[in-house]
Amino acid sequence: QVQLVESGGGLVQAGGSLRLSCTASGSIFNINVMAWYRQAPGKQRELVASIRSGGNTVYADSVKGRFTISRDNAKNTVLLQMNSLKFEDTAVYYCYVPLAYWGKGTQVTVSS
Repeated sequence: QVQLVESGGGLVQAGGSLRLSCTASGSIFNINVMAWYRQAPGKQRELVASIRSGGNTVYADSVKGRFTISRDNAKNTVLLQMNSLKFEDTAVYYCYVPLAYWGKGTQVTVSS
């Protein structure tokens, strides 16, 4: 079993920044991909960004240039730096390790 614990959500004004953190614990052996997803009210959960252990990253078009994903392999931690936040970034953000492990989510609310 792998446990994922997120932190760093909150309320911020449009244009502001937040940094999310997720730490994996439990039966961990060389986690390859770590990712952030988000789900806004009434919408499907969507990929925000992912990162491989070697550093390769993928971003949703909607966050390119504003969000940066990074990780510390030694600490099994993945970070999401979110800058220039927009109202439409409001969602619950989930940490994900394929194929089956999800965090409980952290709320990000951007006020316009």
